[in-house]
Amino acid sequence: MEQNRLTTNIAGLKLTNPTILASGIMGYSAESMDRVAKSGAGAVITKSVGIKPRVGYANPTIVQTESGLINAMGLPNPGIEKYVNEIKHAKTVLQVPLIVSVFGYSADEYAIVAKKAAEAGADAIELNVSCPHVKQTGAEIGQNPNILSEVVKKVKAETTVPLIVKLSPNVADIVVFAKAAVEAGADVLTAVNTLKALAIDAETMIPILNNIKGGLSGAAIKPVSLRCVYDIADVVDVPIIGCGGISNWRDAVEFLLAGASAVQIGTAVADDIKVFQSVNKGLETYLRKKRYENVKEIVGLAHRK
Repeated sequence: MEQNRLTTNIAGLKLTNPTILASGIMGYSAESMDRVAKSGAGAVITKSVGIKPRVGYANPTIVQTESGLINAMGLPNPGIEKYVNEIKHAKTVLQVPLIVSVFGYSADEYAIVAKKAAEAGADAIELNVSCPHVKQTGAEIGQNPNILSEVVKKVKAETTVPLIVKLSPNVADIVVFAKAAVEAGADVLTAVNTLKALAIDAETMIPILNNIKGGLSGAAIKPVSLRCVYDIADVVDVPIIGCGGISNWRDAVEFLLAGASAVQIGTAVADDIKVFQSVNKGLETYLRKKRYENVKEIVGLAHRK
């Protein structure tokens, strides 16, 4: 494979290819993230970490749908004070950029966690301001442009590494939030997090998830996430990372054409960790066939009039 066709740069992050492990899948330990990196990912993102330890929700926390997963994990994490050790350890083994996903219940909490993660060695920070199933964080922040702006500004003031903001699709107009994040200082946007969803068991006649509602990911949300990337690309000048339903090289190409500079893969990793290799191989073949020298040349081409 001609790696030079796939190399790219996202706000200073040098990637050997445009595929990234999405937050929430195999992002707990240095070992699991290294395994993903060695399977072909150009960068990895940790599970979201907050200021204090959080147990998360009781089971059941995941339910399979016809074309995806609904999860309501509840943001379980050991807290940033303990997780900094994992970040430092990961930096000693990873050969790809390490992006730490952070969440909080206020702008100050986001800033504290982000600063500690950056000081521990994170190459970039991704703000999880869009979790659809935990109250007072995520949805409430990611669905209010004023609060979102405050969070981004506070984190930006406390860190120097690239700042990525993961947007919620559970809004009337995602463009409004994309603009707010960029104006507040976001270096990169991820579009999008999961869609709020529900599953009910016909026999017991009650919702399956312990938390009742969760976030839908996987192939089912691809048309929505692709549309979000396309809409955002029309109004911002920062790089966009596509996320939601990417499971093969053709999906990745579509997101790149829509305006994404890279793609995150999550749910598909649960089925096959080698998905990064297959996506990259197919993408390289596509570029060669279309006679493009680098993946950056096809970013946004679907916007041509």
